[in-house]
Amino acid sequence: MRQRPWLIPAAAAAVVLFVWQTRAATQAPSLEPKVDLLFARWTATTPGCAVGVGVGGRSVLERAYGMADLEHDVRNMPETIFEAGSVSKQFTAAAVLLLVRDGKIALDDPVRKYIPELPDYKTPLTIRHMLNHTSGLRDWGSLAGTAGWPRGSRVHTHAHVVEILSRQTALNFTPGSRYSYSNSGYNLAAVLVSRVSGMSFAEFSQQRLFQPLGMTRTSWRDDYTLVVKDRAIAYAGAAGPPSAGSGATGGFRLDMPFENVHGNGGLLTTVGDLLRWNENFVTPKVGDADFVKLQQTTVPFTSGTMQTYAFGLMIGTYKGVREVSHSGSTAGYRAHLMRYPDQHVSVAVLCNAGTANATPLARSVADLYLGDRLNPSAPPVPAPAETRGPLTGIARDDTFKPTAADLAAYAGTYRSEEIETTLVVAVLNGGLVAKRRPDTTIALRPHSKDRFEGAAGLGLVTFRREKNRVTALSVTQDRVWDLRFEKRR
Repeated sequence: MRQRPWLIPAAAAAVVLFVWQTRAATQAPSLEPKVDLLFARWTATTPGCAVGVGVGGRSVLERAYGMADLEHDVRNMPETIFEAGSVSKQFTAAAVLLLVRDGKIALDDPVRKYIPELPDYKTPLTIRHMLNHTSGLRDWGSLAGTAGWPRGSRVHTHAHVVEILSRQTALNFTPGSRYSYSNSGYNLAAVLVSRVSGMSFAEFSQQRLFQPLGMTRTSWRDDYTLVVKDRAIAYAGAAGPPSAGSGATGGFRLDMPFENVHGNGGLLTTVGDLLRWNENFVTPKVGDADFVKLQQTTVPFTSGTMQTYAFGLMIGTYKGVREVSHSGSTAGYRAHLMRYPDQHVSVAVLCNAGTANATPLARSVADLYLGDRLNPSAPPVPAPAETRGPLTGIARDDTFKPTAADLAAYAGTYRSEEIETTLVVAVLNGGLVAKRRPDTTIALRPHSKDRFEGAAGLGLVTFRREKNRVTALSVTQDRVWDLRFEKRR
């Protein structure tokens, strides 16, 4: 292994770009400068990224850009540990599938068999539904955010996840009929693995996944207070120059995931370890050929339409070639991992900057290594209708201009026991607002008849009527559909 700084031409960047690399013997040298240019914005004064490429089962490129720790001038290295966001989901799914392979559970078992705290929704809700995002489970993070405690604002644990979900009286939809990306299913999957295996999810993963594959630098962030050597600090993007006397570096600010929930995300890993993982789908050391085939198998919705999400993996095409991939985003970390099975090419990108867009970066790297095997004119595969969100088709009506009397009819106190939260809707300065403890005031902007757009991520607020009298409101977001608040007064 050899590490050295790499300089880019002055025309490519205004400052020196530091690159640290590991090069395998089979690396095509002509591609290295092209990869460097893709990451040229990440320098010795910014956070950055690491990138890894595997071809034919060998790591042919591992390089790093920018800084792992701006406060202490620590560089990102190919061996730097990042958090992988939702790229983590495929590992959680694999852990569940190992229990299926062991004969301890079945994919079509009801989730309540192992997590009886969940309500009985009077409809089958299975492990399979959880893992391919067709469960209809509301996303617990969105629920917590609506209650005023978004992820990162307090230390959430799996106990919080189970407790929040235990209070939900409804699903977003009938399981199996639609798709709605939900972290809830993957947090519950981690809980399930722990309960069935009799060991922590982190311990099970080490014994059954990471150690057999030689992923020696991979673990779960199940305790955010633990010191992890060689971990990159995550940063929010620089919105502008730092304020005078703030001591901030280039406008970047810390943006770490201070929570203990994992399984949905929380995988601490390196680009090299991710390449090792991808190779298991070609030459299995964990599981066997049937095991890795199952993880990449999609199932139809109840309508018969085939979906594109398997078990923690998106199955699709890119410029005419088959692609198996997943992106990730947690706090200021960004990630993307993809594999092109027919070409035996893998690309991993991990970043510690919230402004980094890991997906186009990874695909730009893939373009270099796939070359003329790609067909840029190949049309993308259309998404099935069942993946459309709840807000699709609800058109804005600019003629909806509520009068002062109309606004006064919406005012009142609304309570949701599902998230243990009260919203006080009031008229303020000629507009409508929702006030939430302890000191949050959310603007409600007219959208269409009886509907308002809630600022601060609240979502679409719909006021419900009985006999033309407002009796409730509902909040609808991408991952929470029709959360009801009853009007108390």
